[in-house]
Amino acid sequence: MTVTVKNKTPLVVPPSVRRQAGLKSGQEIEFKVSGGVISIHPKVPSADDEYTPEQRRIVDAQLAEGLAEIDAGQVHGPYATHKEFIASLHAEAKKLNRKETKRSA
Repeated sequence: MTVTVKNKTPLVVPPSVRRQAGLKSGQEIEFKVSGGVISIHPKVPSADDEYTPEQRRIVDAQLAEGLAEIDAGQVHGPYATHKEFIASLHAEAKKLNRKETKRSA
């Protein structure tokens, strides 16, 4: 499809082209120019757009806590097989059961 560019009117993308590209009304798009070629892409939301500032603070705090646990060596694995993983779970469960028994005595 061919469209004529005019000085006083904005460039219009025909509805059939928008439909084929999957663009929806109200969707944000980005224009990129390279070597005289204009590319139009749907704008991909960034991670910052997905959360409110309060949610972002909570996520960042949880990530920091997890990284601190890793730095302190409070992690298990990696495991070469699922059997190693299950054996580790059973060993940890036994430790927990022993602790509970000591407390209740």
